Amino acid sequence: MISLLKRDELTGEIRVGPPKLTRFERARIVGARALQLSLGAPVLVELLKGVSEPIDIAIRELDEGFLPMTIRRTLPDGTYQDIALGELIKPGRG
Repeated sequence: MISLLKRDELTGEIRVGPPKLTRFERARIVGARALQLSLGAPVLVELLKGVSEPIDIAIRELDEGFLPMTIRRTLPDGTYQDIALGELIKPGRG
């Protein structure tokens, strides 16, 4: 049976995993976003001069907090928690 761990509505507590984005989640997000960009998705940040690679753009979008994504953290017993990316990363930090 799969159940959902909901965040405590008053505290916004993250109950599954660390309270920040892991390096594995970061790599997965950057890779997925770079693929979207290479397939023609719109860029969500202003491009700097000389930056045209999808991975570089995806990293910049993540670091600036422009990605509207959700991370699903799953435990071995099947329970999971969906966490908004904005709760795991602060703009300007990676």
